[in-house]
Amino acid sequence: MSLNRSEQRIFEYFGGHADERQFWQDKVRGIAKIAADHHVAVVRLEVELWRYYVERSGVASPFKEAARVEGLARTSMKNLSELLLRLWVEPTPKRKPAVPGGISGKNAGAAGT
Repeated sequence: MSLNRSEQRIFEYFGGHADERQFWQDKVRGIAKIAADHHVAVVRLEVELWRYYVERSGVASPFKEAARVEGLARTSMKNLSELLLRLWVEPTPKRKPAVPGGISGKNAGAAGT
């Protein structure tokens, strides 16, 4: 997955700041838990990550320097949202499709014998 510069900056910041990473792991898991589906979680997380980027740009390096050079034009955080959900949230098991008539494929041939 390809991250833009702003997303990469956040991801690397999490890598170097365990307290921030832990806070965001909990936040990502919390959002995923209450979201109606994966898409809703991505959208909600994307908004939260952008707010975080703007907040950090006022106080923390390397965000501060990047904001001074690049400005704070709204940048997508969708790829980072997707990545964090994949890394930090346990996948939900997919339901097995119902077999019509209640006969499974492996026992279907034995019905007439």
